[in-house]
Amino acid sequence: MPYTYMLRCADGSYYVGSTWQLERRLDQHQSGNGAEYTKRRRPVELVYAAEFDRVEDAFAWEKRLQNWSRAKREALIRGDFGALPHLSSRRGGKPARETR
Repeated sequence: MPYTYMLRCADGSYYVGSTWQLERRLDQHQSGNGAEYTKRRRPVELVYAAEFDRVEDAFAWEKRLQNWSRAKREALIRGDFGALPHLSSRRGGKPARETR
């Protein structure tokens, strides 16, 4: 099954990827044979993973997460799904105004 995953790197940054074999891909990142980004930021820790039926869906979710802010990624990691809509950026990164 295809996966989308997120790693927390040793420098505190996040890496988002997708793969068919999650454990194998994690081993590649840990050994320095994964992405160039994680090679210089080891060790890495798996903080999020989602399984999909179709590789196209895993890849689309990867691309979506890559565009999320740090705060929004951390809400996803925490499982704070209620916070996600409030952390979406609008109008050039400015939060939406509250309406009364």
